[in-house]
Amino acid sequence: MGSTLKNSSLVGLGVIAGVAVSMQFSALAQRPVDPGMPLEELRQLADVYGLIKSDYVEPVQDKKLLTEAISGMVASLDPHSAYLDKKAFRELREGTEGKFVGLGIEIAESEEGYIRIVAPIEDSPAYRAGIKAGDLITRINSATIQGLAIDEAIKKMRGEPNTKVTLTVLRKEAPQPLMFTIARQEIVQKSVKAKIVEPGYAWLRVSQFQEPTVDDMAAKITALYKEDPNLKGLVLDLRNDPGGLLQGAIGVSAAFLPKDAEIVSTNGQLPDSKQSFYGRPEYYMLQGDGDALARLPAAVKNVPMVVLVNTGSASASEIVAGALQDYKRAIVMGSQTFGKGSVQTVRPLTNDTAVKLTTARYYTPKGRSIQAKGIVPDLLVDEYADGDGLNGLRMREADLEKHLSNDRDKEDAVARNDEMEEQMRIIAAERKRGPLEYGGSADFQLKQALNHLKGKPVQLSLTHAKTTLAQRGGKPASPLKP
Repeated sequence: MGSTLKNSSLVGLGVIAGVAVSMQFSALAQRPVDPGMPLEELRQLADVYGLIKSDYVEPVQDKKLLTEAISGMVASLDPHSAYLDKKAFRELREGTEGKFVGLGIEIAESEEGYIRIVAPIEDSPAYRAGIKAGDLITRINSATIQGLAIDEAIKKMRGEPNTKVTLTVLRKEAPQPLMFTIARQEIVQKSVKAKIVEPGYAWLRVSQFQEPTVDDMAAKITALYKEDPNLKGLVLDLRNDPGGLLQGAIGVSAAFLPKDAEIVSTNGQLPDSKQSFYGRPEYYMLQGDGDALARLPAAVKNVPMVVLVNTGSASASEIVAGALQDYKRAIVMGSQTFGKGSVQTVRPLTNDTAVKLTTARYYTPKGRSIQAKGIVPDLLVDEYADGDGLNGLRMREADLEKHLSNDRDKEDAVARNDEMEEQMRIIAAERKRGPLEYGGSADFQLKQALNHLKGKPVQLSLTHAKTTLAQRGGKPASPLKP
């Protein structure tokens, strides 16, 4: 159970400031030195090290040179392998518990090059300070952040407990920029939300797979059935869920699938990377409070389901969508997912540092490799009635440099509009539209999911409809499907 899943390369839609998607940790196996090591190349490495020490314009510390050499070596493999220094390793471990020290805001990149507040986490320091959804962060501690990578902005907002950070914010209704000085605190983020959206129909959202996710999900499902014992349909929302712990994906899948069903398998070089994982407590339990799934209402195994996904659904969320799709337990709706189908294992090097290394690919129960392809929904539905918005412009795994290939299937290219004029039109429309609240009254995809559960017509993707029309030689086809 040492394998884990993470996606750290999504372009910042729906990123939690101060959170790293979590992983498990595996002891570093002590192996003998390979007698076939390339001695000539190692000598060259030593020669370059010596040249830098003797000839570089200014002195460079040994530790910096060696650390950067390790970091570069690991990062050259694929987008998800990385050397974790003391800070990165600490943040990774914090993320496994759904806790972090920060401000408590969900953020996204904005078209202006700033950082947009998607939502403050309830009762967080940012929430209490008056930060609102839709605010634009333009400066952090007086330094402009325009054009700054979202990961770098997150680092600036993280820090030690009780230390302060000042945000300069633009708000539509405010004539002047607003300044908020906020003390960082430990934030406990709940990864599961749920509610009855209308009589007989429920919405269950998993935003990230953390240690408490399975228990939290079980509690939410139990509460839903207590509120409405005769549920006729359930929407499982995995949009913008970047992944997390493998155990969380197994547990969420197992809640809806037959007992002991295979959820996912992995394959790599090492014997322990060739595994199958089943919907049994030993594969998903992380806490010693008993099997939370054993207490679920029996009806949850048969309630009609729709799983919502988008380009931001990655890794562990793709495992869940793929498993439920393979068993025909649910209809998958939305847009093609990110395609992050590789397993990362964290190998500690010291008490404070580690290497995160890609060790395997993972496969759905029917043996499909999701790597660089993703899950293709049964029903392709845009995020809005008039198109897919920014979701259609987002980067996917197959777009990442040095991405691991799909070993069992041809990688499907996703149609993208590269014309600058069209991109600017989409960005302008999104500026007027504002942030989308998943589960809210304006959630178009949720409405389509409910339509499907009720047997009503579903408005399929406009982009998909155009592509299908071209493939059919211009023969019209209805964009509605029950």
